[in-house]
Amino acid sequence: MLFKSVVGQEKIINHLLEEVNNEKISHAQLFLGKPGHGGLPLALAFAQYVFCEDKKEKDSCGVCPACLKIKKLEHPDLHFSFPTSQSISKTSNPLLTDWRDQIKENPYFNLNTWLKRTDPKERKPIISVLESQEIIKKLTLKSFEGGYKMMIIWMPEEMNPQCANKLLKILEEPPTKTIFILIAQSQDYMLQTILSRTQKVVLPKLEWNEITEHLKNKLGKTPSDSVLSRAEGDLIEAIELANENDDDAVYSQSFIQLMRVCYKKNVLDMITWAEDIAKTNKENQKQFLKYAIHMFRQSLLRNYTGDTLTRVSPSEDAFLENFAKFITGNNIQNMTESFSDSVYYIERNANSKILFTNLCFQVMRHIHAA
Repeated sequence: MLFKSVVGQEKIINHLLEEVNNEKISHAQLFLGKPGHGGLPLALAFAQYVFCEDKKEKDSCGVCPACLKIKKLEHPDLHFSFPTSQSISKTSNPLLTDWRDQIKENPYFNLNTWLKRTDPKERKPIISVLESQEIIKKLTLKSFEGGYKMMIIWMPEEMNPQCANKLLKILEEPPTKTIFILIAQSQDYMLQTILSRTQKVVLPKLEWNEITEHLKNKLGKTPSDSVLSRAEGDLIEAIELANENDDDAVYSQSFIQLMRVCYKKNVLDMITWAEDIAKTNKENQKQFLKYAIHMFRQSLLRNYTGDTLTRVSPSEDAFLENFAKFITGNNIQNMTESFSDSVYYIERNANSKILFTNLCFQVMRHIHAA
């Protein structure tokens, strides 16, 4: 992958170019940011530049034998490690074909997308201690082509403690010309001893114009301000929202109905609402919850700035004119936490009917705390 194919992240790209050109490549780097910020595409472009036999000033040549091998994800000195459902495979190796196919299809993907591709039952994936043994085995062998060896570990926060502890020594004292790139969404669940052995590279959110240009070129769509605002600089979110833009009216109607029945404390209608949304598919449920979080934030913006900074459609704006006053500093945190937690549980196969029924009662309490 070429650096020019990466969406945005110009400062990070320049930093990586300087590392290679000054021959000061850190042996272990942690790319930290949401998958939609482009950590994996950046790592792939960096790998191609490191291995390229005819480097240009700002990018790899794209045509030398090494570049062609990286493009096919078949370079013998480039290795990958990623979470797997243990009932499907204990290590990454048996799933490498799926991994290559996913990257060739679209290098911007998240753990949910990967899980759906590899496990029909969508069980929680991990990076196990058996995987750490495979990583050590691959990196202690000599380089096939006499240069660098690189290990890209995707979603290292999914390592179990046994795996993480087993990798500590090789992370601290890797074999000569060995590079680790860890690509994480969050460092909260990573061992401090792993973090202390890596150079952190924080990936910022993408700019609106960067996302807009990509969606125009790839999807032939110009995203609305509402889509861009809800995506919050995450390209994956922006693509999902742009593809489901026609569902916004449905989400809006469902959101308005939820707020009304909860405000009225009409328990029977709340249960009916929960049953109705529980019948929709998980992706629609997740997108509705994210839409609701967006509307809460827009409500708070309207309270403090009028309509100066809000990013909503005319119909949404008309609803917010009366609704926004019910979202204040007293309940905004609880509201967003309730809906964010619900997204988390939906992604982990929670019972939708129970989840949304519980959410209704939480909203009822929060909305009357304004």
